[in-house]
Parts: sequence; structure tokens; C-alpha cells
Amino acid sequence: MAAKLTFLGAVGTVTGSKYLVESGGRRLLIDCGLFQGYKQLRLRNWAKPPVDPASVDAVLLTHAHIDHSGYLPVLVRDGFRGPVMCTGATRDLCGILLPDSGHLQERDADFANRHGFSKHKPALPLYTQEDAERTLKRFRSVAFDETVSLPGGIEAKFRYAGHILGAAIIELTLNHRRVVFSGDLGRPNDVILQPPAHIETADYLVVESTYGDRLHPKIDPLDALADVIAPTAARGGTVLIPAFAVGRTQELLVYLHRLKREKRIPDVPVFLDSPMAIDASDIFCRHSEHHRMTEAEIRSAFKVAKYVVTREESKSLDANGHPKIILSASGMATGGRVLHHLKARAPDPRNAIVFAGFQAGGTRGAALIGGATTIKIHGQYIAVRARVEHLEVLSAHADSDELLAWLGRIQRPPMTTYVTHGEPASSDALRHRIVEELGWPCAVPDYRDEVVLQ
Repeated sequence: MAAKLTFLGAVGTVTGSKYLVESGGRRLLIDCGLFQGYKQLRLRNWAKPPVDPASVDAVLLTHAHIDHSGYLPVLVRDGFRGPVMCTGATRDLCGILLPDSGHLQERDADFANRHGFSKHKPALPLYTQEDAERTLKRFRSVAFDETVSLPGGIEAKFRYAGHILGAAIIELTLNHRRVVFSGDLGRPNDVILQPPAHIETADYLVVESTYGDRLHPKIDPLDALADVIAPTAARGGTVLIPAFAVGRTQELLVYLHRLKREKRIPDVPVFLDSPMAIDASDIFCRHSEHHRMTEAEIRSAFKVAKYVVTREESKSLDANGHPKIILSASGMATGGRVLHHLKARAPDPRNAIVFAGFQAGGTRGAALIGGATTIKIHGQYIAVRARVEHLEVLSAHADSDELLAWLGRIQRPPMTTYVTHGEPASSDALRHRIVEELGWPCAVPDYRDEVVLQ
């Protein structure tokens, strides 16, 4: 029986990554992420699971970000009993990301109920912290480049992807065919992580396209940050950076440490206001085998920030009018402590709000970089008078040229390349480049499309 691949997420969007592989009577999910952004996408999280969870034999995770892992507690709660396989660093990061996701959803539901701004009576969380902690018991660690045997005669190998700590390209071998999932690909010159591994062959390839229609600016990230921080501090303002707790925060801490060491920015205090990012930073230090930097170097860089743990400390940051830099999750301003800082900082023109990565459509981050003059937070409309900057040079995703360079090293062209994990314009632009420049058969799938792997 021929194998089959079904696209259950990350098509037409950069969120909700899920790919169902069926072979030899067995079912695997590659990634199991939450949809984020537009309401019509988020509603998919609440719909009946697109595949019977009890019928799935295993889940293989490319990396820990919630748009790739955050639906797992729903899958387990609703009947999945197989292993969740990933690298050791991804397992460690999911150990903080998933319970935090459940906690945030419980807290947001409680806040909505107490303040009466939800249309649902009562508002409920998608899943709880307890659901997430139960899910972690199903995790199994796999070493990079180790071949793992799975049910149905399938073999899997996790290859280094860069992007964030522990991220992997997943190679599946089934029915004598090799199916490769790029996951999210990092950049070749990341300040902390090594570049993505080269893939020699693929019969079928699923490749991300987050930045498939654009190139990252050819400027020094240190210059880009200094050009925002220095003038903001000079006018007495605060720089607020909504930052992904895993990956982007650690990269920013390294850059801020270097800027201060080189005296390129004023010596204003830096605050890391995200308990999850604090825990993630400790995990980064413990997995220095995946870094360009030694554990001592990275621990020294992370000391640039004062860690903010309690809610009281977090609230005090907004009561303090002195210039400062605040890093706080979430990176697209969809939830977490950063929302309280946005409410306090966005109305003041002295301040700057700096986005340091891709902003999915429908998120507050996308609205702000798009020029929104008001944003809705906790049922209230907040005026936006602060300077808003989008520093795409800090992205952890490979851009169009970097993706083409990675693809171009594959020795034998795939029978078909499927372009996913991108907004429609991005995915189609990368498809066009692959067809025109590499001459490969290429397609952009739709949600729930099924393809037979001959």
C-alpha cells in the first residue's frame, strides 16, 4: 500500500504545523502545533481533532515552539498514547513551554471571566497546565543523526536545523522512499547556533517558507539595535521588546551584552520579564554542545539582564519612569506579561516597541508593525503613540536566498517539493524560485490536502 501525506496545518499560515504520514497501516504526526493569529485559524484549535488521536502511533517534533508543539496536550487528553519523539533539548524546552501554555490559557480564561469581556459564559481554557504536564510523560529523547526504528518499518533521523536550540530536520525512510521535513530552518550565520545540516537526498521534501518572498536586510544586528536604543534612552523612553522566550530572547541578550561591552548604547538597565525565558536561558547554557559559544561565554552574556520573576516586580517596571530595556514574552504580543507592558508603554511617544521576528497575520504584533494606532488588550483599546520598529535582521528563519542555498545542496532533486509554513505570498514566491532556479517539481498544498507518496 502506498504511503500518504496529509497537510493538517502550516499551509497558508506559519502556525498550526501538523503533517500526517500514513504507511504500512501506521500513522505518524510530524509536529503538533497550535494555530495562532487570525480568529478563523485559532478556531481550528477548538474543533474536533483532524485525526483520531488514538489512531496516531507516534509524534515526531521538529522543535519546541508552540506553533509546532502546542496542540500536544489536546492530542494526549483526547486519546493519544504513543511516544512524542524529539531531541533532548527540545524535550527540555517543551518541559517549560507546554505547562506555561496551559497556565496562560487558564489565566486568560480566568481573567476573561472576572472582567466579563468574553462572549463565552464561562470562558474555558483550551487545555490546562495539568494536561500539559501529563503530556510530558510521553516524551522520548533522540540524539541528532541517530536512526530510530518506528512502527510499520519506518525509520527516522533527526538532523540539525539551527533556528532554535534542539531544532531538527526530520528524515523519514518508508517504502524505500525518503521523505524530508525541513521544520523551521535557521540561518547560516546565527550568533549562537550552528548552521542547518546539509541534506543529500530526498524523494519528497516539505520545506518551510516563512521568509520565502524576502531577504533579510544586509545590516549589522548590533547597528540596528543601537539605532533604536540610543535615541529612545536619550529622550527618556523605555525600549520594550516582545521576544519569543525560546531563541530570540537568548540572541537578544547576547547582542545587548556586546553593545554594552562596546559602549555603543547607554548603560540603561536591562530587564528580562519572562519566567519561561529565564528557564529557557538556563537550558541554553546546559546544552552548549549546540552553540558557537562556550557555556562560560553564554552565561556571561546572559548576565546583562536582571531577571524579573514575580508579578510584583513586573508591575514595578511600569511604575518606574526611568529609561530601560524590557524583554518580555510573547514575541507576537499574543499573551503573557508583555501585554501589561504594552498597555503601559504604547501610549507614550518617548518609548519604542521593537519586534525582532516574524509577526503572523492576525496577531497584535502584525497590527503594530502594520501601523495600527490602537490595539485591543484585555477588552480595552490602547492608543499607540510609541515608535514601533520591526528588525527583521534578527529573524531566526532563513530568508529566500538562504533557503535556496540550502535546497541547492541536495544532490538529487526530489520528485516533488511541498512548500509550507508561510503566508500565501511567501509560499508562492518560494515555489516560483524553486521551479525557475532549480527546475524542481513543486507545489503549495492547501489545508487538509492529501498526497500519495508513490
